[in-house]
Amino acid sequence: MSYDQLERVTRYANQIAKNFVAIGHDKAVLATADHIESFWDPRMKAAIFAGDRAGLDPIAADAIAHLEEKGDPGSQTRATDFSTHGGLHNSDAG
Repeated sequence: MSYDQLERVTRYANQIAKNFVAIGHDKAVLATADHIESFWDPRMKAAIFAGDRAGLDPIAADAIAHLEEKGDPGSQTRATDFSTHGGLHNSDAG
């Protein structure tokens, strides 16, 4: 994994976490984990799990830890409900 790739997925995770900050830390952690699990390409997930997490904001770091320790948090937002529409599991990767 390149430094650029790690920097990019770290930035993405932090941006997702910032979008959920208003709902409180614990809910934001689950919503961020849900978004990453539901929408990220497997290569993006592999990069964030394998990389140095020093650049992650607290919500993003806790979301990654949740996914590692507990797995998929289940649907937390209407967006992730939509991601499985029609029996598909869609990705927001490029």
